[in-house]
Order: sequence, then C-alpha cells, then structure tokens
Amino acid sequence: MAAPGRRRLLLFLFVYARKHVMGRRGNGEGSIFKRKDGRFEARIFIDGKRRSTCAKTQRELQRWLTEARKARDSGLPLIDSHQTLEGFLASWLPGRQNQLRHGTWSHQEWLIRRYILPSIGKVPVSQLRPQHVQLMQDRMLELGLSPSSAHHAHAVLHRALQDAVRWDLAARNVAALVAPPRMARREMKTLTKVQVQTFLAAAAEDRLNALWVLAATTGMREGEMVGLYWAEVDLERRQLRVNATLRWTRGSEPVVNPPKTPRSRRQISLSQAAVAALRHHKALQAGERLRAGPEWPESDFVFTDEQGGPLYAHKLLYRFWKLLARAGLPRIRFHDLRHTAASLLLAENVHPKIVSDLLGHASVSITLDVYSHAVPALQAEVVRVMDEIAMPGRAAIPS
Repeated sequence: MAAPGRRRLLLFLFVYARKHVMGRRGNGEGSIFKRKDGRFEARIFIDGKRRSTCAKTQRELQRWLTEARKARDSGLPLIDSHQTLEGFLASWLPGRQNQLRHGTWSHQEWLIRRYILPSIGKVPVSQLRPQHVQLMQDRMLELGLSPSSAHHAHAVLHRALQDAVRWDLAARNVAALVAPPRMARREMKTLTKVQVQTFLAAAAEDRLNALWVLAATTGMREGEMVGLYWAEVDLERRQLRVNATLRWTRGSEPVVNPPKTPRSRRQISLSQAAVAALRHHKALQAGERLRAGPEWPESDFVFTDEQGGPLYAHKLLYRFWKLLARAGLPRIRFHDLRHTAASLLLAENVHPKIVSDLLGHASVSITLDVYSHAVPALQAEVVRVMDEIAMPGRAAIPS
C-alpha cells in the first residue's frame, strides 16, 4: 500500500477509535461527546437499553453518569434528568390532599403556585442546587413577604424534595442544605382585666355579643367558635363541646374540619355570663330565622351572619376592631383575646394544667412556654409555700 494511502487509513482508524472506543470508557461506564448543535451528550447502557441526556457542559454530564452508574449498581431506577420541579410538584401536590387539613393544603398550594414555581419551577429536579433554594427565599423577601412566609415555603419545598429523593427522582434534598429564614415571633398583646370589662361593656348591644363573651371567658379559637353547632351546647349543664372548626381558604367556601389536634376536642365549662349571653343570642337568632323563612340555611351554627350563613374571618376582624375603637382600647388581633383569657387565668393562680385543658393545647409545656410572662405569679406562690415549710409559724421574709 502506498504511503499516502497508509496514512489516510491510520488517520481514519485513529479518528474512529477516538470517537467510538476511547469515548466509551469501557465496562459500561458511558460516554460523552459533542453534538453538532454545540451541546454535549452523555450515553450509557443500563439493562440493555441506551439512556442519554444533554447538557451545556461536560461537568454536568459527568455528574449524571456518576449517578446513573450508582443507580445501575444499586439496582435502582435511573433518575429522570428532564422532569422539572414544576412537573414534579404538579403530580406531588394532589397526593397531599388526603394527608393534610384542607386549609393547610390550600396554603401550601398557594405558596407553590405564587412563589416557588415562578422562581425555580423550570429547573429540572435532578439539577436543583442549594443556590436555587436560596434564590427562591431571597426573592420572596425582596417582594416584601415576611420571613415566616419564606420559612413556610422552604418547609413545603423541603418536604416535596424529601419525597423526590425517596422516589429516586433526585439524588439529594438540596433544601436541607439551606437554612430557612428565622420565623419572627409575633408580639403577644393582651388586655388587662379592666380593659376586658370595658370591651364587653362596649359590645353588650352588639349582635354577636355572645361570641365576644365566649372568646374572653373561654379562650376558644376563632374557627372553633364560628364552627360551633347548637347541638354541642348544653345551656342547662353550662357546658359545650368543641368538635369542629371552620376554616377559610383562598378562593373557596368555608370548610368544617376536625379540631386542630386530638387534645383540641374538649369540653368547656361555661360561666354564668357566657350562658346568659348565649341564651339571649339563641332567642335573637330564632327571630332572624323566622323572618328569613325558607331562605335560612340548615347549618345549625351558633354564630352566623344575618342570613344564617357562616361568618367570614375578615368581616369578624373588622367588627372586632370597631368595638375596640368604641371602647377606646388599642387594636389587637382577634387571636389576642385567646391570649388574654389564658394570661388572666394564669395571673390569678389558676393551675397551668387547667388552663392548658381549657385552651386545648397538646401539652401543658406549650401553655407554660407561650404564657411564661404570666408564670411569675405562680412562682410567688411557690416561694410562699416553701417559706411555710422551711419556717413554720414565722412570718415570711419581706422581699
């Protein structure tokens, strides 16, 4: 063979070997080559089937091949490198409906749709990095959302990616590598005993006076009161049962759910003031029902609007604020009435376990943690008792 022909043959064999042999790495390790469009493609055979993916850099494909070989050697399915976070969450979220309370699910759906997807929804699940999670949180804070909202969004993404790892759709949970924003603890504002009396005097002629009395004397949650049925109220025995709570969700009708926790299902003893207010309210509601006729819904709610429909949170809050203004009192959250009831009871030396049962807390430790500001009164009682034990018959040492 002539020298020029031999050189062409050797050149052809060299190019062929470099493209089809050297690039394969051997032993099923896979290969990486550059496509005509400028991108790189990686290929590997698993169970006799060719798997491939494309990327802009060889480094991304090196990681993909590493994960592919790891999955093959472990007998696990190969991670789908093309499924975006948006596509994954679209299949993940519906399955959560049967696991969560309706209000919780609705809030998670809103966080995903409004903030998670616009930031990082187009990123493939397998290519998510901690920087993506940090970007999502930073954008939420830049939009003026609270650290608590960004914290909740981080928690939803963390749970979703935890399932993605479990289902072999991601190699790791990158949300676990990013610290969520610290949740700001809302300042608790409570009314004094005199202020509660002033508020109830201002609300005496209000149509929902019984609701305000119940809130101030029992510490019931807002949803528990507006979701209370007459069938759960026994005015003769001066008690009621908390068995349901009414929740408001974005873009849908109110939903009646079980209470927040198993301990939230509880029996509450009613004060004479609460019983008297509920009797008056029942008579008032009977007159409204009579005037409405067949238009009145058969809901049996204790507290409704003038047409018998459920009360909405925002309308109830505005009504509450008007009454506070009428009484000349500072504006507080509706939930602060619950804090007020608990704080006043603890300040009057009512045992924390009794207060915990009244509020429906999961444990007395929650009550003591939330209302630690009211515990000094109990500490003073401890000092008095110990002085009686240590120094019987003697006067207590003045502080």
